[in-house]
Amino acid sequence: MASGRTAVLLILGLLCLAQLGCGFRLRGVVEIPAELSPIYIQAAGNSPVREALVDQLAGSDVTLAETAREAKLILRILSESRYSQVVAVDSGGRVLAYELHYLVSYDAVTPDGTQKVPGQSLDLVRNFDNPDVEVLGKQLEEALIYQDFARDAADRILMRLRVTLI
Repeated sequence: MASGRTAVLLILGLLCLAQLGCGFRLRGVVEIPAELSPIYIQAAGNSPVREALVDQLAGSDVTLAETAREAKLILRILSESRYSQVVAVDSGGRVLAYELHYLVSYDAVTPDGTQKVPGQSLDLVRNFDNPDVEVLGKQLEEALIYQDFARDAADRILMRLRVTLI
């Protein structure tokens, strides 16, 4: 019995060492060079992507500046928009499915205006079934999908910043 427990602990220990050696990190870790911290996020006051970026940066070594003048890097969310397209209808003309889109444009500059990340756009897309039942539930589901879009956009923006700036 003791040898079985020892074998299990040994295997778990080796798995942990393998993950450390391969560069595995938890998703929440944001690797932006320290010399670019603090970062100022410039966006509309009700920007879901800005809120998601702030949440993701909260657990990292990157600090957020209160004003653009205090920052070493200014991440600008230039635009955010969302729309839907009908992709399926039944024989009676009722909509069966939509394609939801979330468009985000952004860039990053230094306080003196030097372009660090050129303007880029993201178009996140997801299909959304629309049966006639559970109308309120579907409205909530659509709102949750757009929240997921904002988190996904923030994650992709931070990945592109990391790749571009390292």
